[in-house]
Amino acid sequence: MTIGDHFQEFHGLPAFNFPGVDDPKPDPSSLPSPESVAWHIAVNSYDSDEQWEEAFGRFLAAVDTERVRAIVVGAWSDVYDSAPDEVVKALVAARDRLPSLRALFVGDIVMEEAEISWITQGDMGPLLEAFPGLEEFGVRGGNGLVFPAARHERLRKLTVESGGLPVEVVRAIAASDLPALVELDLWLGTSEYGGDCDIADLEPFFAGTRLPALKRLALHNSEIQDAICSALAAAPVVARLEELDVSMGVLTDDGATALLTGQPLTHLKQLDLHHNYLSPALRTRLLETLEPAGVEVDVDEDDAESDEDDDGEVWRFVAVGE
Repeated sequence: MTIGDHFQEFHGLPAFNFPGVDDPKPDPSSLPSPESVAWHIAVNSYDSDEQWEEAFGRFLAAVDTERVRAIVVGAWSDVYDSAPDEVVKALVAARDRLPSLRALFVGDIVMEEAEISWITQGDMGPLLEAFPGLEEFGVRGGNGLVFPAARHERLRKLTVESGGLPVEVVRAIAASDLPALVELDLWLGTSEYGGDCDIADLEPFFAGTRLPALKRLALHNSEIQDAICSALAAAPVVARLEELDVSMGVLTDDGATALLTGQPLTHLKQLDLHHNYLSPALRTRLLETLEPAGVEVDVDEDDAESDEDDDGEVWRFVAVGE
């Protein structure tokens, strides 16, 4: 699976593409009200006629930014080769003009612009520091991503999408104090694309002591999905979750059995295991055990793809790698 479509909505708002440099100059009266949409601002990822910060400058001139609630950063020029340092600088410089900003995503970039593993990312720390009112923050791409350990009082949702999340980023998020965080969504990925964390690095999430408000935990898209589920079977954080997502990874009967036979899961509203390598018998067992208790369980109808080579070795893959 690859990412083929841009956001249709973000932070509960429909996404709106701010006109490009080659489009007719927008009449402010023809644009949506600033607070009613998530503003998607992007340039061509290859051979762009303008830099992202120039497109952002046009946005600042055309929109009443004091009312803007959500911004989605799309492609910047040469995303496969250049970090978004100037993007970050431009956003930070405009912080006083964005007092109502509550949601920010950096890197809504689809496969035609750059595969997820090609996206060159940068330091997200200045954005969290510059916007203490943020309630939702997300980023796509793990290559070059820096996410310093931080304290943020208002953040309720944090998403990091990658084909391989560097261990330094995992550890920094785990060491962050996020007292208001309700949703944490980490695409851990594979070692082939830089995802080099292990179970010990995830222990702070299992304990949940730095995330006292957490209700939805997604540790997924991982080649160590079985080990994650085995650890979650006894993790203190699970008892206070409403939603648990261990989907998109290399999940087999071993991990799912450990999860199912560990601590009770019947308090959950949702358990997501889609894209898995489970046997039909175990899928049935999951459904028969949890659905009568009111848990919405997603186990897929079909197996994720496995490949067998000439030597009979079976290869299994996460949903999003390259």
